[in-house]
Amino acid sequence: MQFRNLKLVDYVVYGRGSFNQLNEILAPHRKANAPMIFLVDHFFEGKALPNRVPLQGNDKIIFVDVTYEPKTTQVDKLAQELKEEFGTISGVIGIGGGSAMDLAKAVGLMMNNPGSSADYQGWDLVKCAGVYKAGIPTLSGTGAEVSRTTVLTGPTRKLGMNSDFTPFNQVVLDPELCKDAPVNQRFYTGMDCYIHCIESLTGTFLNEFSKSYGEKALQLCREVFLSNEDWNETSDDKLMMASYAGGMSIAYSQVGVAHAVSYGLSYLLGTKHGIGNCIVMNHLEEYYPEGVAEFKQMVEKNHIDIPQGICKGLTEEQFDTMMNVSLGMKPLWENALGKNWESIMTREKLRALYGKL
Repeated sequence: MQFRNLKLVDYVVYGRGSFNQLNEILAPHRKANAPMIFLVDHFFEGKALPNRVPLQGNDKIIFVDVTYEPKTTQVDKLAQELKEEFGTISGVIGIGGGSAMDLAKAVGLMMNNPGSSADYQGWDLVKCAGVYKAGIPTLSGTGAEVSRTTVLTGPTRKLGMNSDFTPFNQVVLDPELCKDAPVNQRFYTGMDCYIHCIESLTGTFLNEFSKSYGEKALQLCREVFLSNEDWNETSDDKLMMASYAGGMSIAYSQVGVAHAVSYGLSYLLGTKHGIGNCIVMNHLEEYYPEGVAEFKQMVEKNHIDIPQGICKGLTEEQFDTMMNVSLGMKPLWENALGKNWESIMTREKLRALYGKL
């Protein structure tokens, strides 16, 4: 048996106010005349957070539009513009939700790897280390801060740049940064974490490493989303650690049906990852009966409306496109359904499932 030699984030700082240490954290990684580039979620444009970024010399803040999830074209354009403007840079720091952090990881890699980021969509295709990369989440749930992938929509598929060169060199986990998150967005992203846990803990790839992190993340999600207390600082603290632990859980296992199906929605319709997972999870009683029942309880308790009927009116060609993207996620299906997954999740069955969404 071949065991995976897991590459983790090099350094993690956690705690309220830890963002204030960013200047000293970055100092040893600065190179002469090479700026630090801060990719900041456009949600924060005109708000207080960018004013706290410790700019030095020719450092630059770029507000990144994450209305839609990152595309390979967006990554390539950013990397090319930075090469043309600066030649070389000291590092890329992603500040925002999963999309901003994924962009930072991808751009960091493409500063030192030739071609297009689309060339590296898959497993272990990246050959050179990128520049220094730091991730600073302002939303909790995606696990992007700890994962070895950066999920991108390319010309033919939605797939990550999965490699040992992808994880951040540094993560700053400061729950204070999550305090202004919109309620719906916070829920959808938090449910990404919850669904990670359900898929990991019920999957065929489960092992004690994944189980240890997954069970803790699941416990924290339950405390946050089924609690009778109003949202408070402790909720943000718990959800930030649930996100970290949930990301660690799938690092040594895999996700499952909800993620595999939502990738198709995202590729064709541009559905955001967290919302897409919720839309799909709503219809997966056959695969995760207990998880779906609890998920619906969380939806009701937090007064969230999950979109319905988003596949209404699609052509068969469009359904085929979604199914092709989804069925291409082989490790996810194998984790969910076992080695014989193709005989269980037939195209007809998947088509029926998409028809319900």
